[in-house]
Amino acid sequence: MSAQHGFVVAPEVHALPVVGSSDRFAVRRIYCVGRNYLDHIREMKEADERDPPFFFQKPTDALVQDGAIIPYPPYTDDYQHEIELVVAIGRDGRDVSVAQALDLVFGYGVGLEMTRRDRQREARDRAWPWEMGKSFDQSAPCGALHPAQSVGHPRAGAITLSVNGVERQRGDLSQLIWSVPEIIANLSAQYELKPGDLIFTGTPAGVGPIVPGDRLEGAIAGLGTLTVTVGPKSA
Repeated sequence: MSAQHGFVVAPEVHALPVVGSSDRFAVRRIYCVGRNYLDHIREMKEADERDPPFFFQKPTDALVQDGAIIPYPPYTDDYQHEIELVVAIGRDGRDVSVAQALDLVFGYGVGLEMTRRDRQREARDRAWPWEMGKSFDQSAPCGALHPAQSVGHPRAGAITLSVNGVERQRGDLSQLIWSVPEIIANLSAQYELKPGDLIFTGTPAGVGPIVPGDRLEGAIAGLGTLTVTVGPKSA
């Protein structure tokens, strides 16, 4: 293929703003932890509460900025929200220990792990991968990142999600089954973590459907808010 015909283009860099800086955090990969709050496992009725953490990925270009309008996605009639703490990795790490895991963290943010729930359930029932339910376009809204050197490493604090001003989800970071250091240690045993990686750490109970026109506002104590609006259904 010839670049002069426009077939070869430079890849787009997907990046997030950094609070207190003009720099931006270039995103490399997006990892997600499945089922990491007991109340969410119980509401979904689909896992052993003692299961070890498991991971799936979203494409980097699924990232959505704070304040965006995101279209209601195709191939679903059950589009749902999941509010999550996001961990941003700032150093290389492979097979890191729990004790050393936080050394890899650049900072934290508020994320929404958007889900086509009907497609996720279909995949579960047929023992298929989760991509059709989880890894679609514009499925990873994320707010500005707060450097750990400024906010520390949050271990507790409210995590909430409201739709049109009505609270739907409320939990506390202290309720994570697998803590952030444990998540990083487990994930680094499977992948070499690199600067630019994001980890969505799981959602509390209260997930539910949304429709075009809905305004979602997620918040985590000490990390601000993330707001997106659902637009018309994609063609």
